Amino acid sequence: MFHYLNGRLHCEQVDLEEIAASVGTPCYVYSAQSILDAWRSYDEAFGDLPHLVCYAVKANSSLAVLAMLARLGSGFDIVSGGELFRVMKAGGDPGKTVFSGVGKTTAEIELALRSGIRNFNCESEGELVEINSIAGRLGVTAQFSLRVNPDVDAVTHPYISTGLRDHKFGIDIAAAVDMYRRARTLLHIRAAGVSCHIGSQILDYSPILEAAGKVLTLIEILQADGIPIRHVDLGGGLGISYQTGEQAPGIRDFITDLRDRIGRAGLTVMVEPGRSIVGPAGVLLTRVLNRKITPSKEFIVVDAAMNDLIRPALYKAHHEIGPLRKAEGKSVMADVVGPVCETGDFLARDREMADVQPGSWLAVSSAGAYGFVQASNYNSRPRGAEVLVEGNRWRVVRSRETYDDLIRGETL
Repeated sequence: MFHYLNGRLHCEQVDLEEIAASVGTPCYVYSAQSILDAWRSYDEAFGDLPHLVCYAVKANSSLAVLAMLARLGSGFDIVSGGELFRVMKAGGDPGKTVFSGVGKTTAEIELALRSGIRNFNCESEGELVEINSIAGRLGVTAQFSLRVNPDVDAVTHPYISTGLRDHKFGIDIAAAVDMYRRARTLLHIRAAGVSCHIGSQILDYSPILEAAGKVLTLIEILQADGIPIRHVDLGGGLGISYQTGEQAPGIRDFITDLRDRIGRAGLTVMVEPGRSIVGPAGVLLTRVLNRKITPSKEFIVVDAAMNDLIRPALYKAHHEIGPLRKAEGKSVMADVVGPVCETGDFLARDREMADVQPGSWLAVSSAGAYGFVQASNYNSRPRGAEVLVEGNRWRVVRSRETYDDLIRGETL
């Protein structure tokens, strides 16, 4: 949905220079069509197999994004009470919402139960006991799945790999049967499924299929033991292309292969995609402030920083960066850095860049996931605006913060 037209970078039918000039930078811009097409790819590829596509809110929790997906009938995967609050404000259905995460608080569990969420993905026996106690106090029955750890290597960055035995996530799959059996003694919770999520930014999805096979074997054992498992939740994790030459898996190809692996097990299949839905749909716009040359390096200093997009500093992640006006001629080898007072404040290092000059604008690509949601006010920098493009129209869906916003809630 991002393309050059007459030498200018467009999102759908909108010239991004128009947005940058009007809204200012840094700002995030999202393509509505890209988001909707990606979600539909998941949903349609399942065909007549019972399923639920639960968008992972942690990837991008903009109310505008959530509202678009809610109108499609999407489910949601949340990891906090705040994300549940956002889903409901955006018109999402709590009955299609699953609550994941290793550290749910008492207040969050109570909010989820009062709201009528579909299912808890649980990660410890203590969590089962806590949910049972709160559900009993409220006079309801909570559905749960155990998030099992299949000890499958997702072959991704260690910070976003979650399926090995030494990770904080999940329950050892070998211990799951006994835990499900013990859960039958708890009167206010009911086993509904089995959950598994092995990591994020997975470019070869064969480990997900391997994990699915292990989970299906576990489900057969549980069902034979009289535990009525009705769904399998295989998480998200499908990767996207962040740089030229990187091949992202096709969503429809992945779901087709997953359907073949699941077969006709009589289960509802749930997936929790996030990055693959919103990642390619977003760019971060930034303005070149100046150029700086030292004896060993050249820097392009921009007004976006690690507080706006922390992925390069945190993961050494690569994002393609290009000018809003297509550049011809020479390029330069430079670091793209921001104003934050950290040596680690960079968007790119040793990158071949267009020979852009102060005042021109750049677009940081594939920034729709884990971009704004990880932004902070470090160095007392207001967070930028968020803009949604729909065809030839665009609108601000989150206003740029002001200095007054920075101190809201503080006292002298």
